[in-house]
Amino acid sequence: MPVIAPWTTTHPSQIPSQRGDTDDSMAAGTTVDHLTETYRAHYRSLLGLAALLLDDTASCEDVVQEAFIRVHSARGRVRDPEKTLAYLRQTVVNLSRSALRRRILGLKLLTKPMPDMASAEEGAYDLLERDQLIQAMRGLQRRQREVLVLRYFADMTEAQVAETLGISLGSVKAYGSRGIAALRVAMEAPV
Repeated sequence: MPVIAPWTTTHPSQIPSQRGDTDDSMAAGTTVDHLTETYRAHYRSLLGLAALLLDDTASCEDVVQEAFIRVHSARGRVRDPEKTLAYLRQTVVNLSRSALRRRILGLKLLTKPMPDMASAEEGAYDLLERDQLIQAMRGLQRRQREVLVLRYFADMTEAQVAETLGISLGSVKAYGSRGIAALRVAMEAPV
């Protein structure tokens, strides 16, 4: 995609301005021919400037191309040929800043990464263990099951379990101890 195409059929003083009327005071430095020569002479240096501000080649090239497009569109305001390069440099810097701002905003708007998810195999293994635990819990005595569920799944203290079940603290400890021992035996047995 050529950014600047030279006008070979017209003389620089015959180029009409963007407003439709002829502006004879337009300097020779703001013509498309001058911009084409500036492009050929300074494209690499402007690309290097963008590379100092941005991190990838594609973005640098986009910024420099956009800078030339903007200077081409505003060439009626740049009358001094010596200022064309300065205007291009400033445009490259401003466009690079804008690109960085967009990136930072994009990073802020990205959702937080999900924590490491278990693989399908791990999920299946966890499901098997859970099923095995449920089966083992069903094989316990009623009081042992109640104590273990309240103590470890409902996260109650031994005193809270004793109060909830209406039994002594010593009974909670005994049922809990025997229940855990029975679970170990049941979980180690082959399925």
